[in-house]
Amino acid sequence: MNWINSVVRPKIRSFLRKKDMPDNLWVKCPETGQMIYYKDLEANQFVVPGSNFHMRMTGPARLKALFDDGKYAALHLPDVPHDPLKFRDERRYSERLKDARSKTGLNDAIHSGIGKLHGDTVVAAVQDFDFMGGSLGTGAGEAVISSMRAALVRNAPFILFAASGGARMQEGILSLMQMPRTTVAVEELREANLPYIVVLTNPTTGGVTASYAMLGDIHIAEPGALIGFAGPRVIEQTIREQLPPGFQRAEYLLEHGMVDMVVHRHELRGTLARLCNLLLHRRLGALAEDEVKALAHHPAERADGAQPAQGNAGGGAAKHKGNGLAVSHDEEPEADEVLTNAPSNGANQQTSHNA
Repeated sequence: MNWINSVVRPKIRSFLRKKDMPDNLWVKCPETGQMIYYKDLEANQFVVPGSNFHMRMTGPARLKALFDDGKYAALHLPDVPHDPLKFRDERRYSERLKDARSKTGLNDAIHSGIGKLHGDTVVAAVQDFDFMGGSLGTGAGEAVISSMRAALVRNAPFILFAASGGARMQEGILSLMQMPRTTVAVEELREANLPYIVVLTNPTTGGVTASYAMLGDIHIAEPGALIGFAGPRVIEQTIREQLPPGFQRAEYLLEHGMVDMVVHRHELRGTLARLCNLLLHRRLGALAEDEVKALAHHPAERADGAQPAQGNAGGGAAKHKGNGLAVSHDEEPEADEVLTNAPSNGANQQTSHNA
């Protein structure tokens, strides 16, 4: 009967043994408690069906959802000194960095890339909240500045997806100095007349909100995103008053003029493409030509009373200055990067250390 002990019983135990299941096979909605199969959630851009709760996305997943065909060229970001203050609290800062890099596969909280958005070259940067709460340190600051300068070199719009708990306390004043440094980089974009669009995701707080995250030409918020400087609990404890419902949420800020629009994640890509085209005056040449032709047939409609000039109907740059904007036929920029398949990283829902 040895064969029963040596063959049959091990097979029975193997059959009855609990199989190992991936930790993220099922994801729980923080709002309703609904359990969602991870693959279904990933296919829905990490928006919970039914509740429409927008869960956090990693940097690679964001860029893959943004660019045409999910392809982009990752930017090489500069290296900076690690742990310059040799900081230690409950753990060494160097150990926290090592764990965050192992968990996310990123060198710091910023992931940047260059790709095509509806055929136009765009530079985008994403703050990954899973990397130490998306906190702003010297590495993240240098990454934001380098990404903005990459947009300057390519004469391309710059899109930032903000998600942060604020400045990284382990780097002290070096972290705080990234606020004015990134502000200067934003001013360089403005001087070059390049669009800078900020997408505020959940959460965007602290020093990031007090600097480059609120300096965009257009601010878009995802539904339900928490956006502010100090958190609501800190404010309530400071002023000792009850805050209104929905305070610091995207919809509340839209009603009070702090953001320009609240856009569902499924509509975000198309909205960003239209805004980039509008701000860069792309594809408005045909509209300007129609207006010029209309004014030529109805000269009395000219506000200045002058007669319309006789022009060459064959081509050239058509300019419309009625609204203070110059509209011209710009050639589409050539892509100077080799587009690669984006890594198909998903969303890690575990909350990291938040500075």
